[in-house]
Amino acid sequence: MNGADPQVIGALIGVVIVAGVLMFRMSRARKSRPLKLEWLWVMPVYLAAISGVLLWQMPPHGREWLWLALAFAVGAALGWQRGRMMSITVDPETHALNQRASPAAMMFIMALVVVRLGMRQGLQAEAGALHLSAGFVTDVLVIFAAGLFSVQRLEMALRARRLLADARAGAAIVR
Repeated sequence: MNGADPQVIGALIGVVIVAGVLMFRMSRARKSRPLKLEWLWVMPVYLAAISGVLLWQMPPHGREWLWLALAFAVGAALGWQRGRMMSITVDPETHALNQRASPAAMMFIMALVVVRLGMRQGLQAEAGALHLSAGFVTDVLVIFAAGLFSVQRLEMALRARRLLADARAGAAIVR
């Protein structure tokens, strides 16, 4: 054996996979896609179910609830910002909604992935000293993601409804 650290190799493989997925997503993000307003609720419900199952299996104790609330709040704040970075347009004739991720939104998510990878490595190395269980660290990351993606979709839904109402009101005035 050449003495390569398996954790370093695993981390490098993870970075390569994440970079490949992000590059694929960035190439697709430049295109407008239909925004189905009626389907924006699905991801938050899915994430709430996953979060609920995780918390039910290994319920947090004491101050862990505070950390989970903080993780959700930080995720929600970042999700609102990411949602604001998404471009939403309304076709003036058909009133069809379209969305397109801005380059800033893609860079934002890439930065979050890098921070998450760094935190993951740091927490794995220091989990014993910080008295953290792997389950709790997983819960924090899942709750953070639930806040991020749920509130992103909430911001997008509110803005899309407002844009659609404005487009319909403008069409009613023109007719």
